[in-house]
Amino acid sequence: MIDSAGNESRGALDEVRVLDFTSVMAGPFATRMLADLGADVVKIESLDGDQVRSRPPVRDGYSAYFGNLNAGKRSLACNLKSPEIRSLILELVKRFDVVVENFRPGVMQRFGLDYQTLSAINPRLIYCSISGYGQQGPKAHHPAYAPVIHATSGFDMVNMHYQDDASRPAASGIFIADVLGGVHAFGAIQAALYQREKTGKGQYIDLSMLEAMVGMLVYETQEAQFPGGARRPLYTPLKTLDGFIMIAPTSPRNFEQLSDAVGHPEWREDPRFRTNADRNANWATLLALAEEWTCLRSSKEVEEILSGHGVPCGRYREMAEVLEDPQLAARQALTTINDGAGAYAVPNPPFRMSGSRAEARNLVASLGEHGRTLLSQELGLTQDDLDALQAAGQLI
Repeated sequence: MIDSAGNESRGALDEVRVLDFTSVMAGPFATRMLADLGADVVKIESLDGDQVRSRPPVRDGYSAYFGNLNAGKRSLACNLKSPEIRSLILELVKRFDVVVENFRPGVMQRFGLDYQTLSAINPRLIYCSISGYGQQGPKAHHPAYAPVIHATSGFDMVNMHYQDDASRPAASGIFIADVLGGVHAFGAIQAALYQREKTGKGQYIDLSMLEAMVGMLVYETQEAQFPGGARRPLYTPLKTLDGFIMIAPTSPRNFEQLSDAVGHPEWREDPRFRTNADRNANWATLLALAEEWTCLRSSKEVEEILSGHGVPCGRYREMAEVLEDPQLAARQALTTINDGAGAYAVPNPPFRMSGSRAEARNLVASLGEHGRTLLSQELGLTQDDLDALQAAGQLI
């Protein structure tokens, strides 16, 4: 990223070093954001590698899914059960600022790499554990992936109750809990880094994906405690000639703009729609009347007309079309990275910073690509030392 003076700007986390013991999605999402801001992230993998390395879409043996989650990180592949490797990790910890892991609670302790052990070596260390239910409580040791957390958190049942014709919770392949947990971990690590600047001390972060999901259900958390009020207005897709569109005429001004756009200014005097309370009580009727207009036009035409009148709206799009969105292009929301199979686009962080670089780095490491160099440069291991570890099956 180039600043207004034509110079390449620094990353906000250029001096931060991270040992990343995460795999799959929640942890790698958090650590990729750290890498996007310039942190030196070393991904410590098993000898078999993060399982996402083999998940589609795979081209010529390289997973674009993996690359999206792990761009900008170096890779050290080793056997964490090995005493020799553990000793090397303990030495590395002295030189790093942050550890992130998303094993089930207790696993890092069995490796001898828990917070108590590592913080005794490096009191400035910030250590973040990401897990389904957190490190304590009756479900702490239960296995949990994002779809399980969606069900456990109440999210899936809330969503089903919003679908009047649904007889069972919806299927989904979108891992909201992973992304949300990763984003919260990213934010907590920033806060801990800031506090360390004030106190000189690191700390432990215990991130629960369940609690991240419950925290997202802002209205529903309160409605469950104080039920019985009027039903919340539901935002439903409206049919068009060639698809669907979402409209959200939530404010009095938006409603007036909608009535003008569809050619029904008389709606403003309709007793069903005269006030916000009236419109909320007759929300489904209002949307049905709007759909009588939208279903006679294409999604593009509807979006242009409504947007021209100031009505909040958006047509439903497939992902291939989204990736070609001029709005995303204008904000440089995507960047191109390369792996061994070629180039592809990945999203940048959704924020821009005037004084620092925030974007995906063009590095997708092969398994163990940087391990030998890292151990040589950081810890002084010789080529004979490294060869011996590799021959013993401890290192790639």
